[in-house]
Amino acid sequence: MAGAMKRSPITPAFFALVAIVLVSAMIPATQAAGEKTSGQGKLRFKVLYTSEHLPAEAQKVLKSAHGGFAVDRRKGKGETYFALPGAGILQISADLKNIKLLPTAEEMKGTNMHNAMLWTAEKETYLTFPGNAANRVFTTKLDGTLVHTLKPPTADTDLGDPTVNNYFKNNGPFIPTDVEYLDGLFYIPTGYSKLDYVLTARVKPGKNFDATWNKLSFGGRGTGVGQFGTGHGVTVPVGKKRIDIADRPNSEVDRFTPEGKYLETVKLPAGSFPCDTFYDGPYMVIGALHGPDRTKGAPIYILENDKVVSTIMPKEELALANFQHIHNAVMRKVGKKLYVIAQAWNPGDFVILEQVN
Repeated sequence: MAGAMKRSPITPAFFALVAIVLVSAMIPATQAAGEKTSGQGKLRFKVLYTSEHLPAEAQKVLKSAHGGFAVDRRKGKGETYFALPGAGILQISADLKNIKLLPTAEEMKGTNMHNAMLWTAEKETYLTFPGNAANRVFTTKLDGTLVHTLKPPTADTDLGDPTVNNYFKNNGPFIPTDVEYLDGLFYIPTGYSKLDYVLTARVKPGKNFDATWNKLSFGGRGTGVGQFGTGHGVTVPVGKKRIDIADRPNSEVDRFTPEGKYLETVKLPAGSFPCDTFYDGPYMVIGALHGPDRTKGAPIYILENDKVVSTIMPKEELALANFQHIHNAVMRKVGKKLYVIAQAWNPGDFVILEQVN
């Protein structure tokens, strides 16, 4: 019949086109848009904020970043703190949307704070920073007010170990790389020095805050059980009375009792250089200075039950060119999503990653 439409045969090309449309519809919008992700399983992440999220004064000095983060875990809080040489102490809001500079004492602002630690005692909450170049440990209030400076041990200080005592009698430098607080004591690794012991100081919080050196030291540079290649970071896991030390060149985390007795070692992929550990719920987060393949930049490991369950590669997979070396990483949960805040070193850089559903 004139004017009738002709039926066109359904070709294989048509079925292929339908298949492409259906598959595309199943891909999350972030991936469909070509957004880069890194990690495995439910622990995959994308870039949320880069260094442009920092205040202008912090951006100017970011290349010198060589520190770490402290998270306020108290109920209703959630802020994250860190410091940059030349800028001072910074606070990231609990929702991660804002970052501000805090007033910082000049003796802290002008030098490097190699990590950060937040702790509460006697109904007071403090920030404590190891000044590796200043050879000091600084403690402030949450508003940045300096309340105490722990100076190096002297030649007649008794630190409970002959090797340590002789080191300081011979004018060995005190180079703190991190600090943690547990039951009235600071635990301070010294991995950037030949000493490489964990030192302790007795802390008296409150109105008349004070900290004095204590007769307990453990670890030391060496290859024996409980010794370090570089004891770089220290962590007290939430709810536990245990001291975890990130031993960089040995690709491991060594665990001790509060009295310095060796417990066990968690091994990481060979060639990894763990800088520090951070615990959040079932996960342990580790930023590494190097990974097994140094051409790909450094990894951020996420462990569950002491086994790596996700490896984030910021440089290789997220196109973050400055993340050849990672100096610190922490995890935050905001709403139903996880976030990773990370800091690169040499050159310094900053990023906040968001979990991909």
